[in-house]
Amino acid sequence: MSDGTDGREMLIVTGMSGAGRSTVANALEDLGWYVVDNLPAQMLRPLADLGAHTGEAIPKIAAVIDVRGGRLFADAQQIVTELRAAGRARVIFLDASDDALVRRFEQVRRPHPLQGDGTLLDGILAERSRMSGLREQSDVVIDTSEINIHQLATRVAELFGEESAPSVKLTVLSFGFKYGLPADADMVADMRFLPNPFWIGELAPLTGQDPRVRDYVLAQEGASDFIASYLGALGAVIDGYRRENKHHATIAIGCTGGKHRSVAVAEEVARRLRELPGVSVAVQHRDLGRE
Repeated sequence: MSDGTDGREMLIVTGMSGAGRSTVANALEDLGWYVVDNLPAQMLRPLADLGAHTGEAIPKIAAVIDVRGGRLFADAQQIVTELRAAGRARVIFLDASDDALVRRFEQVRRPHPLQGDGTLLDGILAERSRMSGLREQSDVVIDTSEINIHQLATRVAELFGEESAPSVKLTVLSFGFKYGLPADADMVADMRFLPNPFWIGELAPLTGQDPRVRDYVLAQEGASDFIASYLGALGAVIDGYRRENKHHATIAIGCTGGKHRSVAVAEEVARRLRELPGVSVAVQHRDLGRE
């Protein structure tokens, strides 16, 4: 299947109201995409046909669909399913926690589109139920609960801004379990089986990016075996992603606080993944600096 850079595959942007769809649409426009906002779901097929027939004569196409379409949104899941099965579309889903969405709606003093006579949370829960099917079949899910609009735009540029994109784009994300699991992780690995540098005086104030911490963590019993085995499993997963036309994935690697072990292992896993053909790798350290 196309990677979307030749105009034959459309990108569908959807997700929860208040989760950042407009930011993503603006970021795609800045990257040269032709973006259609609040498109009725029934117009997705004609728009995909347009891209297929014109090829490189027009920019890459993205369409934003969401519950603002009212009754016109009812057929969205079936239409998106058909387009994805035919290799004509990819889907990016924007999500955020209920608390984050409530806070954002309160800040702009606007009602939720499904709120009706109920509360903001009633509208959010109704939308989450209605959007669950689309979220499950999305190629990329981005949780925006803890990121700002600039970080979201950067994430979009990393995913969709390259002209000669590799077949699979991976994000290796370190995190601390005590701050919660990353909501957008496709795979999660736990480094808490390794000794914690936090308890070693000269290493405690450093991070996993420091060579002293990195060397300590990677030298621990089981670390090398785990990384080798994990990379072997990831190789099979990446091959499966190619077969299933999944272009993006987030690999989350956690420890207690997201400062030492997870950071060191994430950097090493990313370094080795970059050696694979047709794969691009970005590294993010979600909780670095929080303690």
